[in-house]
Amino acid sequence: MIVEDKPMSSAVDVSSAHSISVLEQLDNSGLSKFHFKAMLTSGMGFFTDAYDLFIIGVALSILTPLWHLNTFEISIIGSSSLIAAALGSLIFGRIADFIGRKSVYSLTLIVLAAGAVASAFSPNLIWLLIFRFILGLGIGGDYPLSATLMSEYANRKDRGKLITMVFSMQGVGLVIAPLIAIFLLSTQLPADMIWRIMLGLGAVPALGTFYLRHQIAETPRFALAMSGDAAAAAQTIKSVTGTATTKGKPAKAQAQSKKVAQPKRKSWFYLLLTPRYLRWLIGTAGTWFLLDIAYYGTTISSPLVLKLLNPKADLKTNTIYTLLIFLIAAVPGYIIAALTIDRLGRRWIQCVGFAITAIAYLVLAFVPGISILVVPFLLVYGVSYFFTEFGANVTTFVYPAEIFPVMIRSTAHGISAASGKVGAFIGALVFPLVLARFGLPGAMLIAGIVSAAGLVLTFFTLPEPKGRSLEEISEEHTLLAVKPLTPADRI
Repeated sequence: MIVEDKPMSSAVDVSSAHSISVLEQLDNSGLSKFHFKAMLTSGMGFFTDAYDLFIIGVALSILTPLWHLNTFEISIIGSSSLIAAALGSLIFGRIADFIGRKSVYSLTLIVLAAGAVASAFSPNLIWLLIFRFILGLGIGGDYPLSATLMSEYANRKDRGKLITMVFSMQGVGLVIAPLIAIFLLSTQLPADMIWRIMLGLGAVPALGTFYLRHQIAETPRFALAMSGDAAAAAQTIKSVTGTATTKGKPAKAQAQSKKVAQPKRKSWFYLLLTPRYLRWLIGTAGTWFLLDIAYYGTTISSPLVLKLLNPKADLKTNTIYTLLIFLIAAVPGYIIAALTIDRLGRRWIQCVGFAITAIAYLVLAFVPGISILVVPFLLVYGVSYFFTEFGANVTTFVYPAEIFPVMIRSTAHGISAASGKVGAFIGALVFPLVLARFGLPGAMLIAGIVSAAGLVLTFFTLPEPKGRSLEEISEEHTLLAVKPLTPADRI
């Protein structure tokens, strides 16, 4: 098969009597069972991420008296998997742009599950830190892979919804985690066994979807653009849409008689040397960084926040409060985001989300006495959670999966996710210290300031990708099209 260079184009336009875009049928297809299967399979990593995000806070509340942990040790355990996730996002995101999404997709689950199981058997603080670092590598690697895979399989009309639904499995994890915690805390099991069960259960959803991930084919966009494998792309699109890529002609036969325009591989420096992509990368990485300082800081510290709010309540009672916040505020935020993102747009949702969460946090910081009034505090705190989910927590995940070219898409998402996890690490490390020294107003003030900064950065750096094909959004400098082979090409 001979690969030809094609002229540059700001959009994919290959409709003619003698050529047909394989990707055009994928973009214009409807939702299928394949899309929902891919969504569920991809979402399990985020279920585990959210489960771990919440459960480590409860586990640390149990471990503190058992292992006599100080404030710094609590902070470093709560944040160790997050800095590892930043590294995992960079490593697996880059690898996926070189050898393919499918090749490393199942590996992240193995790493994640191994870290969760090993954490449950930790004999002391040092080993717990090591095993949670391994867990974090797997969680981080899942971000660019799941987002990129779903975006490259999705149709144009429902792409935002599908990527959001992948990420919304995080909401399911935020509900299941406190339910499991409440159940275990209600049993007569020894405390040393309860925290181990909590951490070990994080491996179950990952292992449960390992086989499904292994069965998913390489995305047609990667197969066409990076390897020139038109046969694999045509067959995959047939399984996604339920039809052959050319009416009346089997996909296999069509693929054998076509060839693909194939771009050159790009270094990650390509992101830095192209002004448009650099500006977008600053936007996706910067807003994710700012979001996660506030989001992870407040979520991992939820047991501490609620303990300060209601010091006489036990751990089980405060866990029930947290569950109610997630059910009433966070889960509806994910749902509404999924239902509206393809109509309202990513930019609008992210700007509104950052603005209202900033206001909510600043109200909690400055309104006198609100930090000792349980119901008013929980109402405002709930508003911040709703507009985090119906806002930047969803869109920062969606954006980098859509706006960058296919040859650096996973790398760019990995950089953005890594930046977010660095922010999460800072939030998880700093918030317990701020809560201990300055109380709730100090922590909420920090969250409010970084949320306001996220609004400004979104407004000045990010485009609106709704309703456009991935190739049109990124202005790829190639025509990702399947062209008829000439007799000479078939030699």
